[in-house]
Amino acid sequence: MSIFRMEEIRKMGEQERQEELESLMNDLLHERGMIATGGAPDNPSRIGEIRKAIARIKTVRGEKGREEEK
Repeated sequence: MSIFRMEEIRKMGEQERQEELESLMNDLLHERGMIATGGAPDNPSRIGEIRKAIARIKTVRGEKGREEEK
């Protein structure tokens, strides 16, 4: 799983963005679950990176939705 740049996200199709969003949500759930059970994450900054990538995808989805309304 790589962290995407805005240009890369904008070039993706809607289906691909949705798949990546689901994958990132699962990764975030796994990382948070590991912490909740008392484990130490392999890379603590990973949670922040995942959250930012999710926010970027949701931002592009909102932009595309506003473009379609016009």
